[in-house]
Amino acid sequence: MALSIPSPQATNHLDVLESHALFIFREVVAECERPVLLFSGGKDSAVLLHLATKAFAPQKLPFAVMHVDTGQNFDEVLAFRDRTVERLGARLVIASVQDSINQGRVRDPGPLGARNRLQSVTLLDAINANGFDAAFGGARRDEDKARAKERVLSFRDAFGQWDPRAQRPELWQLYQGKVNPGEHVRAFPLSDWTELDVWQYIAREEMDLPSIYFAHERDVIERDGMWLAVGDFVEARAGETIERRVVRFRTVGDANCTGAVLSNADTLEAIIAEVAVANVSERGATRADDKFSETAMEDRKREGYF
Repeated sequence: MALSIPSPQATNHLDVLESHALFIFREVVAECERPVLLFSGGKDSAVLLHLATKAFAPQKLPFAVMHVDTGQNFDEVLAFRDRTVERLGARLVIASVQDSINQGRVRDPGPLGARNRLQSVTLLDAINANGFDAAFGGARRDEDKARAKERVLSFRDAFGQWDPRAQRPELWQLYQGKVNPGEHVRAFPLSDWTELDVWQYIAREEMDLPSIYFAHERDVIERDGMWLAVGDFVEARAGETIERRVVRFRTVGDANCTGAVLSNADTLEAIIAEVAVANVSERGATRADDKFSETAMEDRKREGYF
């Protein structure tokens, strides 16, 4: 019986990206004893989880799913997280920043203060408490210059710190996945994907997503060049005006540091067309936590952030 070899026209760039991601999942699971998948409920982690289910189908996921919960999430994202985990029958581990505050591990920034930068301690404590030696994340190199120089397999020391000068070579997509004592590895199967790739893949796979990614009306205020959603974690300050606008979110983070964009894109086709002409990454355009300094992301990664 002759082998059926697909023609070049039958394989597009999404097939190549998917195949490579599945390979990374299987390599890490083969090398590590107790991996975990970081799932925030955002589009990238949704794609990551979808790929993981494909990598190990028809069996269930061979690892847990973990959410580092700051307590300042959008309600739509938490609802999506819960229904997705229930649909897949996955084991959900919730690492709570509030627990870290209660234990005195981090300082309480107050009811309206940003908790995003506190996640590193909570993440590292959860990794150590559960004995995880590998963590899959949905970071992409096109998001930020600090992530652009990170390897697919990013090794962290006993303190969870990232040293960009101490990473292993990954020539010809060959990975050295052995985890030495005291280390753990962060694995990024979406490293070579772009925001446009992610949306095209979501459309192709007909994936479910939180509704806030699509255009809708919401009360917002303009602050520091971003449109922040008014709610439990964002209140109008003196001189700020609450406006009713049609917006959507390009990325999902804490409600008090994630800005919306003015947009009428309420379908996947419209979002893809919008992203195709965007000249600023979603984090650069809408994440206040990346605007503290030019090296905000790299500084946090050195502290253990994803």
